[in-house]
Amino acid sequence: MAGGKESPRQKMIGMMYLVLTALLALQVTSAILEKFILINNSLEQSTGAANVVNDNTLRGIRLTVEKSGNRPADVAVIKQADEARNVSSEMIAEIDKLKEQIITDAGGGLDETGNIKNASEEEKVAQIMIGGNRNGAAYALKTKLNSYVDQMGKYTNAKYAPLAVDGKDDPIANRSTDQRNKDFADLNFAQTPVPAALAVLSQKQSEVRRIEGETLRALAAKVGAADVKFDQISAMLSMESKVVVAGTKFKGQMFLAAYSSGVQPRMSLSGGPIRMENGKGMIEFTAQGGAYDKNGLARRVLTGSISYNTPAGPKTVPMQAEYFVAKPSYQVETGTMPPLYLGCENKLSIQSPQLGALWQPNFSADGAQVIQSGERGKITVVPSAANVALNISNSGNLLGTERFRVNRVPRPTLRYIVGGSEANNPRGVVVSSARSVRVDAVSDESFKNYAPNDANFRVTGISVTLARGTKRVQAVELGPNGGSLGAMAAEMAPGDRLIIQVNGVQRRNFKGDISEVPMGSPIQTVGLY
Repeated sequence: MAGGKESPRQKMIGMMYLVLTALLALQVTSAILEKFILINNSLEQSTGAANVVNDNTLRGIRLTVEKSGNRPADVAVIKQADEARNVSSEMIAEIDKLKEQIITDAGGGLDETGNIKNASEEEKVAQIMIGGNRNGAAYALKTKLNSYVDQMGKYTNAKYAPLAVDGKDDPIANRSTDQRNKDFADLNFAQTPVPAALAVLSQKQSEVRRIEGETLRALAAKVGAADVKFDQISAMLSMESKVVVAGTKFKGQMFLAAYSSGVQPRMSLSGGPIRMENGKGMIEFTAQGGAYDKNGLARRVLTGSISYNTPAGPKTVPMQAEYFVAKPSYQVETGTMPPLYLGCENKLSIQSPQLGALWQPNFSADGAQVIQSGERGKITVVPSAANVALNISNSGNLLGTERFRVNRVPRPTLRYIVGGSEANNPRGVVVSSARSVRVDAVSDESFKNYAPNDANFRVTGISVTLARGTKRVQAVELGPNGGSLGAMAAEMAPGDRLIIQVNGVQRRNFKGDISEVPMGSPIQTVGLY
């Protein structure tokens, strides 16, 4: 074929041909013969419809040439169209004679109901189309069909595929070892009942009408039958900018735009085709930044073209348009780069009032994990290194990289509770109230306000020793929540000392992970009086 997309009718014919080829490989039954008859009837109807369309195309060419003043060049095109029509009709008539011969000589003619009398006959079909010495009608038909294709191609310089091929050149038959070595005659008419032979010939007629139609349409374009006629008028407003700052001038141009509803022009931008909609090219792409000037603008130039058909042939109109890409800006919620805390839940909000609804950010980081919140521009950064580089992109385009310093989590303050009261009196604690000990790990206030979900500290255990002078009287181990001193309380006397040692401190972060806090082995001495 000449190329391009197939019409729905052509797709239907191709599907019928596939079905026909499949049926030929099956054992012939009365039901299959009926399918061949149905396929043949559908192909003949499609060919007749194409004939009507082609006749209307020829009439359109004549009418257009007459309206254009019968220019000599256009009259010459009419002559070619007439020749193409006549050659096609002769080819159709030649095939009709073969179909009539097969019906009469092989099928025994038609009965009183119009059906073929001997539809299952195969041998006589082979005698007519293949012949005893390979001199049957199919061989002459092959030559005529392929000569027809060559002749039609000369009218428009189109390249059509042969209509009659041997098995090795047939895209379906060459897949079969039994079929690929057959010639055109054997492939289509050996062991072939009458309706199947008729369907094969009808399919060739359908292809003839298709090629005729493509040729006539190509000739029609030469005389203006497919000229661009600007029959649609639209009012257009071109604005310098859709965003206008209060107190500045709005500028634009208002004009009429005309386009053709019957012909789709071909449009390209930057060397590639663009999508067409109602005769208009729909341009949409992501603006690429870089090379900004001191005002944060980057100059860009769009280069494209619009092509359409004229009576003198295709015409192409080039175009250029200048535009500027503004460097997007964004801001971190605090205005200055805040410190981040190592391994903690650092919540950031990064927004771009300039981009507004176009702000669709995504983030990545070196030296940290980035957790999306589900809200636009709001993220959680969990540092794993001393410095973090946060990469900020919008719709896949990198806008910038922000660098943050990372602080270690402040150590908590230890608060010693003896007998339910904080042991912060220089004199110590009254002996009678020193019945229990607890140590609390209290977070730094500013850190707790910044990352409350990470400021969870606890003492893992404490050792309490009762000392008198230089002697160690008794010792007890208490759990994370402290506890009662038990029997030790009965041994206490004024002047004794409680030596409280913290065995360890842990922190639970926002994920629930537990880590050890390096505190050493803090010791607190509390006097008794």
